[in-house]
Amino acid sequence: MKRNILLSAVSAMLLGAALMPASASDCTGFLPPNDLKIPVGSIDARGIIETQFNEVINTVEKIYKPVVAAQGKVLQINRLWTDATVNANASQSGNRYILNMYGGLARHEAITMDGFALVVCHELGHHLGGAPKGGWASNEGQSDYFANLKCLKQVFSDAASLTFTRMAAGDEVAERGCEATYSAPQERAVCVRSAMAGKSVAYLFQILRKETVVPRFDTPDPSVVTAMFSDHPATQCRMDTYLQGSLCSQPVSAPLSSTNPAVGTCTRSAGFQAGFRPLCWYKPANAAELLPPANTPAFRAPAAFAEPGPAFSVLKAGYAW
Repeated sequence: MKRNILLSAVSAMLLGAALMPASASDCTGFLPPNDLKIPVGSIDARGIIETQFNEVINTVEKIYKPVVAAQGKVLQINRLWTDATVNANASQSGNRYILNMYGGLARHEAITMDGFALVVCHELGHHLGGAPKGGWASNEGQSDYFANLKCLKQVFSDAASLTFTRMAAGDEVAERGCEATYSAPQERAVCVRSAMAGKSVAYLFQILRKETVVPRFDTPDPSVVTAMFSDHPATQCRMDTYLQGSLCSQPVSAPLSSTNPAVGTCTRSAGFQAGFRPLCWYKPANAAELLPPANTPAFRAPAAFAEPGPAFSVLKAGYAW
């Protein structure tokens, strides 16, 4: 009897260790630390339900478990539905890439399935997002960029995402930007949908920070950092990053570098006309990234039109919608 009790205790300790990061400093959160809690059954639980929570994670897992395995690692997504924490975080332990996804955040009224997919992709980005990094993890801005640059484009191209909930309204600025960048209707539609996922979580930041200014795609953050900002950027700056990740037309298959932030991303020097990381958090190590190649005309951002274009109609048909 005592042996069984001892074995049970050891098993519980091992399970707890598997669910926790190696240390608090190894953990990166989607949001800055906060005391907000939304338990199961709370009157404030107005986000997504447990089955939707699992559907999103299932889709990301299906796509990225093989990617992580190819690196000799194991993707471990802890589905902490009953935990009231309004956050998400990532850590590494041994050969495991760990994502802790909390039910409290999923239950927040600002969260749709598309928005929650962005959160999962952001946490995955700490592991796979490349430079700029702080220690083992891609920094917060780069993880935001990776979410829309790579991860959401794959998730929203998967048939499983047809059932995901999302913001009902469109956004003409995002739509026109996507139409100017992508020629294929499917790519345009995924671009718009990814940008709108970013818009939905930007509203979450606004609520949690108790800000009165509503973030908008047509009011980009004008700040220019003098050194790389690795913590959580401001609300508008993060929203700008989601849009730019969506607009970057680098192939999803283009690898990222752990040391060179220009590799696999969009820079003017590589001839791209959109999709650049916002300077409100990103400081290029090489200023040439910002300079267009010779004989390349300057890019003009698409204007916002009152009437939605064809990309919005494509959203209602096919995997993007």
